[in-house]
Amino acid sequence: MSHSPMETIQELINKEQWVEAFPIMKQLRTDLTQETYLELLEEMRKDGYSLFALYKDNQIVSLAGLSWRVNFYNKRHVFVYDLVTDHAHRSYGYGEKLLSYIHNWAKENGAAYVALESGIQRNHAHRFYENKLDYDKWCYSFRKTL
Repeated sequence: MSHSPMETIQELINKEQWVEAFPIMKQLRTDLTQETYLELLEEMRKDGYSLFALYKDNQIVSLAGLSWRVNFYNKRHVFVYDLVTDHAHRSYGYGEKLLSYIHNWAKENGAAYVALESGIQRNHAHRFYENKLDYDKWCYSFRKTL
């Protein structure tokens, strides 16, 4: 008799969990070392950053890193900085499940929007956000190296 795999979503709140999540985050943020990751995460958490994980059978398969933000054009909103699914588990809908959870969580907590940025070249990701999840492509993001 087959049983369906156990899936849970939870916020990662301690160093042990963050270390467990690092190999998956590194698939998105390839230049990070574990040391830099933990240092930045400490600082980002002071600024309101939260890291959520989708577990399948007690193993992390997908991560979403986000913060609450307030500004004049998005009001009170959640900004998703990081979204990644382990390459061994892609195309099974885990990223979509995790983002849908974030959408509901954000709405319940008073967000007007969920916003994110995606690299210009990542057309596959853009189709995912626009077609599957009904995001609007509504602005360009710029940065200047100092």
